[in-house]
Amino acid sequence: MSGRPRAAALLTAVVALGALLVPSAHAAPSPSKAAPRTAVLDGVRLRQTRARLPHDPRLRHALADLTTRADTWLDQGPWTVVDKPKPAPGGDVHDYLSQAPYWWPTTAPTADNPWGCPYVQRDGRRNPEVDSGTDRQDVEKVFDATYDLLLAWYYTGRRSYAEKAGQILRTWFLDPATRMNPDLDHAQFIPCKYDGRAIGIIDFSQSYTSVLDAQAILATGAPGWTAADRTAMTRWNEDFRDWLTNSDFGRQEGAAANNHGTFYDMQLAALAYATGDTALARRTVLGARAKRIDPQIAADGSQPQELTRTRSWHYSTFDLVAYTRLAAIGRHVGVNLWNYAGPDGQSLSKAVDYLLPAATGAAAWPHPELEFHRYAAVDVVHAAADAGDPSAKAPLPKLEAPPGGDLWALRPAAEQLDSIAG
Repeated sequence: MSGRPRAAALLTAVVALGALLVPSAHAAPSPSKAAPRTAVLDGVRLRQTRARLPHDPRLRHALADLTTRADTWLDQGPWTVVDKPKPAPGGDVHDYLSQAPYWWPTTAPTADNPWGCPYVQRDGRRNPEVDSGTDRQDVEKVFDATYDLLLAWYYTGRRSYAEKAGQILRTWFLDPATRMNPDLDHAQFIPCKYDGRAIGIIDFSQSYTSVLDAQAILATGAPGWTAADRTAMTRWNEDFRDWLTNSDFGRQEGAAANNHGTFYDMQLAALAYATGDTALARRTVLGARAKRIDPQIAADGSQPQELTRTRSWHYSTFDLVAYTRLAAIGRHVGVNLWNYAGPDGQSLSKAVDYLLPAATGAAAWPHPELEFHRYAAVDVVHAAADAGDPSAKAPLPKLEAPPGGDLWALRPAAEQLDSIAG
């Protein structure tokens, strides 16, 4: 490339990045100077990152990736539970409904047997029919969209991001005509077998903490999000927290011995913290040491329950998303989960270190995996490095960037990077 085209390309890139940082006619008032009271994200760190943006090319590059994601949501949604073609068992259109992903019909549907029952399980093989006719796909869009949009608003001040996120949350959770009931009584149902199952709670627990953090960012002064919205959203979260702690499904999921139990604790701790019950949040994080880490992580850092799965790499990284987020919540309530070592030396750092050979490409993953994605470990390795694990910090340059770019610098909280929905 000659000097002139190279200079022109550089100028174009500078202008594009600068546009993200210069308030436009559509910009909203900037978020307040107070740090957001986020549950998983570190609000102080977010505020510091925002202050460094104009002077840090690496952050501006990540911001371009983030706003690209946020822009895709501006002309989508809002979504609602009342739009599904059939209501959940019981007939209430406001009840959330999802279908067990790994259960398949054994016969062709007929007039007398419209579902093709009985259903049988095929672990790790997702039945495509679960993505139509239920709320699962839409709720994941609600979670992802609000998180991306509110982070983008926090860093750029663009009004359209905040207003879109507020519209999405009001439609799904608050408006009387379209709101979801604050329970998961009909999550992951199996046609002709179960109207709902406790393990369906993971439909929310794997991502709802992102919505809680988005709400905390909204509360820093986002346009269009009123005091009445904040009050109503807090009431919904309190009702959902109480359902998780008091329902039979909630108690069953809390007793789970694998990633379901880890995600349950993470969700409950985040809801408790977000609704002001810091004592419950602290008890939940503290309890995870003996209840989760000791039996679920082996002395060598492997996660035996997850290694038995046909997607053992996915579920090993997936479980660590919950652990690293739970550790982040612990930071807010005075518990350092990263420093904990079990009776056989089990720890979160060892669990992350166990993934490093495959995560860096130095060795093949030696366990069953139907669809290996090396980048799935990126966020949990970042989390371990931030927590002071030198074994995780050194190989960061060798990690494979996930689709859409590595956004850790802007949202330092682990996400599930390899979607099981595929």
